[in-house]
Amino acid sequence: MTRGGKGFGNIRWSMQGREGEQMPSSPLIERLTGTFGYPRLESIEAFDAFVGGPGVHLVFVPGDPARNLETDDVAVILPEIVAAFEGRFDVAVATDAIERLVRERAESFQTPNLIFWREGRLLGDIPKVRDWDDYMARVQAILASPGRAVA
Repeated sequence: MTRGGKGFGNIRWSMQGREGEQMPSSPLIERLTGTFGYPRLESIEAFDAFVGGPGVHLVFVPGDPARNLETDDVAVILPEIVAAFEGRFDVAVATDAIERLVRERAESFQTPNLIFWREGRLLGDIPKVRDWDDYMARVQAILASPGRAVA
């Protein structure tokens, strides 16, 4: 399993709420970046470097875990999906600072969302919680996709 990317290990997550206040982060999202070592993408430059590198990349766009109960569910399921596909893609977590920009680039506005990229090309996404068979079928189809360039 590919964990973290070169140059991403020191990226820190700080979710900002309305008027600059710090939003509480879910312990399950923190587990993804801590225990599993998935990098935190805090800037659009970090995002571009991550998705533009060789191979397939999954960016988890969690949304606000306090308002969307599905966020924690996807945070628990994500490492299982990664394990099922045995390193066919690496993973990063988009922080609140860039979530809107990532959703706009992918033209997918629902959260939580798993958005797949190959060398800067959008392959597809899986919004919201799904059942396991649906995840497996959708990831297979996305990995087989040629993808499309995005602005």
